[in-house]
Amino acid sequence: MRGHRRDGVGRKSTTREPIIQEPVSSEPTEPEPEATRRDADVVESSRANRGWWDRNADEYQTEHGTFLGDDRFVWGPEGLDEVEAELLGPPEDLEDRDVLEIGAGAAQCSRWLAAQGARPVALDISHRQLQHALRIGGTVPLVCADAGALPFADASFDLACSAYGALPFVADPRQVLREVHRVLRPGGRLVFSVTHPIRWAFPDEPGPEGLTVSASYFDRTPYVEQDEEGRAVYVEHHRTLGDRVRDVVSSGFRLVDLVEPEWPSWNTSEWGGWSPLRGALLPGTAIFVCVRD
Repeated sequence: MRGHRRDGVGRKSTTREPIIQEPVSSEPTEPEPEATRRDADVVESSRANRGWWDRNADEYQTEHGTFLGDDRFVWGPEGLDEVEAELLGPPEDLEDRDVLEIGAGAAQCSRWLAAQGARPVALDISHRQLQHALRIGGTVPLVCADAGALPFADASFDLACSAYGALPFVADPRQVLREVHRVLRPGGRLVFSVTHPIRWAFPDEPGPEGLTVSASYFDRTPYVEQDEEGRAVYVEHHRTLGDRVRDVVSSGFRLVDLVEPEWPSWNTSEWGGWSPLRGALLPGTAIFVCVRD
């Protein structure tokens, strides 16, 4: 599962030690990027997020690696596990299925799929994230590519999945969905999770300050972090719930379920703006279950 910049990457929630470290530099640290809301097109979004995930993959895996595990399939910060959710189907039905994981990060979900007898391929835009997949190990094929231009032949896969990967970060989600539709076989299933659209109306804070509406739910202006010269270094795009449904349907899929996981009592951790406090009151994740007829 991939998180996003608004989740506060610097907020430590695990004790896992860093596993890939760059040499410590004596040069002055770069200034913090400016957070703003402005337009960002397909090219700018892709370039910015590739660079951001390459720079922050180590910290992300250090912070969230224990929660994600090495071979679990977790759909979101609530901790909903595919073992219990079975959104891709019963585990016994995954055997011998060709599965594409989009925005795979360190390929934790793909490793779980392989353990069920599936043949997963883990794709991510970030080379650094895939280095973590190599560190953890396994035999899952790894592909570094943009989700908007999948390097696979038509009808290559039976299933596709994405746990917070790609879709929150792209300027044109329909381009990604059309590509997924192309590489899926007829009857194939796509399941993807994203930040629940209602969350954009609230501050990204886990405490009481995150419970008061501070922005319009209907404001689709992207969240952008930019450097001193105005170049985007991170971009996240907001779609309303209706937008997401229309994106799915117009890309050739049939929406068969929309899952909004409730926060479980066992999960006492915080993940940026996700927390037990907010989770008891607001949905944090939306999972779309789609079929290619």
